[in-house]
Amino acid sequence: MPVNVHALRLKPGMDLKRSVADFAEKNNIKAGWVVSCVGSLTNYVLRFANKQDNNAADGYFEIISLSGTVSANGCHLHLSVADSSGKMTGGHLVVGCFVYTTAEIIIGETKQLEFTREEDGTTPWKELQVKEIEGKV
Repeated sequence: MPVNVHALRLKPGMDLKRSVADFAEKNNIKAGWVVSCVGSLTNYVLRFANKQDNNAADGYFEIISLSGTVSANGCHLHLSVADSSGKMTGGHLVVGCFVYTTAEIIIGETKQLEFTREEDGTTPWKELQVKEIEGKV
């Protein structure tokens, strides 16, 4: 499966989730994934497992990992960060995480698939649906 690679750098004050989603839309990425991300944040907003409310903190945080699916049809991203003492936390990325110095992000993409997010009856949420693009597989 051929893979295209995109690289972007976010600058101070940019929103991590919004920026990845905007990049996917601008570049018409239909089936992508985060390969790598390093950088820092001035805060985080995460939703922890099986919780309805978001959890947020202000400070300075190193991005340890960003993972997930990326598509103009919707992104699903998880973030791990470490504070100044090295304590790590992670969860579902929510809008409102702002870059401190940089976020260097590498995104892989295939044109042979399309990712969408739809309710399929297996859960109450819109979940990943993977579609093969005819003539591309």
